[in-house]
Amino acid sequence: MMSWWDKVKSASVKTAGILALFISLLCLGFLLWDVFSKGWNTLSWDFLFRIPSRRPEEAGIKPAILGTLWVMTMTTILAVPAGILTGIYLEEYAQPNWFTKFIRINIANLAGVPSVVYGMLGLAVFVRTMGLGRSVLAGAMTMGLLILPTIIIATSEALKAVPDSIRFGAYGVGASRRQVIWYHVLPEALPGILTGIILSLSRAIGESSPLILIGALSFVTFAPQNLLDGFTVLAIQIFNWAGRPQEEFHHIAASAIIVLLIVTLSLNTLAIFLRTRMSRRKEG
Repeated sequence: MMSWWDKVKSASVKTAGILALFISLLCLGFLLWDVFSKGWNTLSWDFLFRIPSRRPEEAGIKPAILGTLWVMTMTTILAVPAGILTGIYLEEYAQPNWFTKFIRINIANLAGVPSVVYGMLGLAVFVRTMGLGRSVLAGAMTMGLLILPTIIIATSEALKAVPDSIRFGAYGVGASRRQVIWYHVLPEALPGILTGIILSLSRAIGESSPLILIGALSFVTFAPQNLLDGFTVLAIQIFNWAGRPQEEFHHIAASAIIVLLIVTLSLNTLAIFLRTRMSRRKEG
């Protein structure tokens, strides 16, 4: 039986949680209302396919959209395989000793490091030491480092959630370790891995500080043609317009925020859809 004090504490925690959720939703609703009220009227197909301009009525986000696609595609190519393979190694191959524990702790710490620190690292290593300059490749490698710990953790947790009975059953019929992992464990863990990947990419697509630190351009009238070209992304374009004193630029910045919100929500919806479909297939 719970004492009256335990009941009071439980009710207080529940009330505080509901109040915090209400305040968060209220703030989010106010921000969304402010963004949509300012940016909806200036959002159009022409806005999506025009290049930036010093005149707000002629400005668009085509280079920023294409730059975002370039950077996110290369970030996915660089970070996702490395993150999945690292998670598989830590969970399925690495021995449970002090060194493995040290690696896990540091990966967890890296997942909580502010993004600006990764920008400083990218500036020192990729831009200056490797000589990549303000290029798409430097930006993608920096963003890859940013999301890599999250992908590793998501992969490791998804593999850990797979019951050991599946592994033992596969070993019992003579399967090798590679066959057990590839044909039995990974299909079971795939929904969780995909969710972690897409949520990581959703975070990366909205980051601007690492790319600003490595010197990504804020006013670009061209789309990247190769990995060593200069670029901009939606987050930097929004940052640039929001800092202008003219009210008209604030409106088109709100329009770009709406586009970024739509892309981010689409990625999260895709994550939910893939997870649900994979789970149903596994149950079937």
